[in-house]
Parts: sequence; structure tokens; C-alpha cells
Amino acid sequence: MGAWYELIYFAFRNVKLRIGLTILLFFVLAAIFAPLFARYDPNAYVGPAAHPPSPEHWFGTTTFGQDVYSQFAHGLRLTLIVGLLGGSIGTLIGILIGLISGYRGGLLDEILNMITNIVLILPTLAILIIIAAYLTVRGFLVQSVFIGLTAWPWAARAIRAQTLSLRAREFVDLARMSGRSSMKIVLTEIAPSMMSYLFMVFILQFGGAILNAATLDFIGLGPTQAFSLGLMMNNAVLWAALELGMWWWLIPPGAAITAIVGALYVMNVGLDEVFNPKLREL
Repeated sequence: MGAWYELIYFAFRNVKLRIGLTILLFFVLAAIFAPLFARYDPNAYVGPAAHPPSPEHWFGTTTFGQDVYSQFAHGLRLTLIVGLLGGSIGTLIGILIGLISGYRGGLLDEILNMITNIVLILPTLAILIIIAAYLTVRGFLVQSVFIGLTAWPWAARAIRAQTLSLRAREFVDLARMSGRSSMKIVLTEIAPSMMSYLFMVFILQFGGAILNAATLDFIGLGPTQAFSLGLMMNNAVLWAALELGMWWWLIPPGAAITAIVGALYVMNVGLDEVFNPKLREL
């Protein structure tokens, strides 16, 4: 318990972690509650065209009279869900392959390492674009799965390197001598020892999934039956919002994506300082 109290103490003292976590929590709460205050359907034509923010339409309206706030509220929720699902899938695959490859070694390690290297050098974005282009109906679940299936290699390599280092430690040797199975050793000895590192991997995967999803949405290959922040930006650019001076249509989704991803990376730096005693702020 003393170690946990120490981590919590330094976590509250870390400015980067506090800033990043505050920004992230703000957008998570907004994603949960903002749609409750959205009075219109995101696709409905409900007001005057190209109207600036007003008491009736908080974020203004689009070229077609759609309520920008309603689009933003629903788009923010979907963007975070896709990031969470895609990041979780990529993290889980990376953890599974990295732990097995690093602990077992031998031929299995060589095979898994070869597969990892092959996927690692593939142009991820190009593959996602090709897959999305051939799907006539695209949902956010399909998008999340494909993002996760292409995002795991770097995580697997990093976790494999950590596992190779830990499997030579004395506490792992003692666990082997006690007769524990390989799976139990990996789950009860090695994985908990790198839990902080795995959490940081998930944060990076979360941010990367949001960026990949936003990129696909921005070029028009996002979900066909849902609204996201990237799709908002795609529509705004497609209908010349910036040229027409409709900043309220383009800036909110772009600023939200930048703030969320930036907060995640700032959190990652802060967590690195908390978990690494040499980097802690005294």
C-alpha cells in the first residue's frame, strides 16, 4: 500500500498529469451530458442557413441550416467511443503478443516477431483507406476494429522488450521453481510488474485511434450512419465553411480533437514522470 500512496502523492503533484487529466475529463463529461441538451437531430434542417452562434443555436448552423451544437455533441461522443474501442483492441493485441513472445522465446517468439515486423512496416493509413473505401456500409464498430487491428505492432514490440527483461529477474525464477504454469507466471508476476507501462501504452493507443478515426472521417471514409468530429470537419471543408467565414462550423471539432489528443500525450508524459523515480518532481 505504501507504494500506491507514493504514486498517488506524486501524481497529484505532477502539473502535466493534472492538466491533461482535467482536459480529458472535461471532454468525457461533455460527451456524456452534452447530447442531453441537444434539441435537434444532427441531420435535421432546423434553422436559417449559415447562421452564427445565437441563443437559439449555440454553435450556429451549417450551410444547410443544421444545428452545429447537436452535431458536435453527438460527434464528440462517437469520437471518444471509437478511440476507446480502437485503443483497447490495439492495446490488448499488443499485450497478448508481446507477453507471449517475450516470455516463451524460441520458435514462437520468432514467428510472432516476424508477424509483428510485417504488420509494422505496412502503411497503416493506406490500408485503412482501402478497407474503408470498399465497405458500402461503415459503422463505428467496424472502424474501431480495423483501427485496433492495425495499431498493435509497436505496442507488441515495446511490451516484448519489457518482458524479455523481466523474465530474467529472480522473482520470476522463484515462480518457475515453485511449479507455476507459464500462463500464471505471465499473468501474476510479469504483467503486474509492468502495469504502469501497459497503462501508458493504452493512453498512446487511445490518442492514436482518435487521430486515425478523425483522418478517415475527414477524407469521407468514416461511419456512413453516424456523426463524428472528423465528419463535421469533412463537411465544413467540403462546403467551404472557412472561405465563407463560418468558423463556428470548422473550429469546434478541430479544436476538440486537438485538445483531446494533446491532453492524452501530456498525461503520458506526466505519468512517465510519476512512475519513473528519476523524473519525479520533488
